[in-house]
Amino acid sequence: MRAERGPLDRRRFALALGGGALVLALALAAGAGLGAAGAGFGAFAPDAPAAARAILWDVRLPRVLSAAALGAALALAGVAFQALLRNPLADPYVLGVSGGASLGGVLALAAGLPAAGLPVTAFLGALAALAGLERIATVAGRLDVLTLLLTGAVFNATTAAAIVIVQTVASREELHALVFYLLGRVPALPGAALGALSLAAAGVAVLLFARGRSLNALALGEEGALQVGVEVESVKRQVFVAGALLTALAVSWAGLVGFVGLVVPHAVRRLAGPDHRLLAPLSALVGAAFLVVADLVARVVVAPRELPVGAVTALVGGPFFLVVLRHRRGRGDG
Repeated sequence: MRAERGPLDRRRFALALGGGALVLALALAAGAGLGAAGAGFGAFAPDAPAAARAILWDVRLPRVLSAAALGAALALAGVAFQALLRNPLADPYVLGVSGGASLGGVLALAAGLPAAGLPVTAFLGALAALAGLERIATVAGRLDVLTLLLTGAVFNATTAAAIVIVQTVASREELHALVFYLLGRVPALPGAALGALSLAAAGVAVLLFARGRSLNALALGEEGALQVGVEVESVKRQVFVAGALLTALAVSWAGLVGFVGLVVPHAVRRLAGPDHRLLAPLSALVGAAFLVVADLVARVVVAPRELPVGAVTALVGGPFFLVVLRHRRGRGDG
């Protein structure tokens, strides 16, 4: 059952974001304080053993913060693409940008480039896909959503075929690295990369909030949005580029971590309503918490080994998607 929702006022907005911030704070504390290395919550104490404090501050905390930034970015990209395509079951990987990024990352791994070269190559692949998508999908000066969707599907299929070819000729060691990258993982991002990703996510959250009324109108159709004064083409292009760049950054660093951009915005929309002024910032907070918890599960469930975090999110997201799809069919929505 959906929660009752009224107009978006300051009190409701503050309560929702306060609840989201509390959930994120609890997730961050659990992610930093729990693990297989033996450094528990006692490592936060000033008199904790040096080894435990080193594990907490030098190993776990950077990774937990990276997971939060990646989760927020993927959730916001999901909000952007669901608004653009007017489909609550769209996700950040549907438009082909992720395919370009993953192919760039795979080529970097296969070529034996240094670790720092992987995200650069992946991001360049994503930018190339973004430029190609926008060029092909722009018809008579308009960004055609159906053409964008179909072109994205073709891009994803093409890059998937190219990745299979690279995997076929890769050595055993390279193949292991390729598979682990494609399944998704949470690295401890360098400070500059973490700052850039966090700033990008915050910027997109502000953009979606500022364009919230326009996106709410666009959800009812382009003709209706035009009639109430929305600059439809400008909004569509801004949302597309913002979501694509966030997807590019996330895939460049973490590989293909699926379902975050599908599960989180859809769940938040059902709980808090479809108003993008609340949906965007709340999805960022919940997405950050979701990936922190998923990464914690990936670290501890088969310790001392580690699961790819993309496998954990898929185990949650796959059944969630099927339940949502069945519910929509039962209501006659699809």
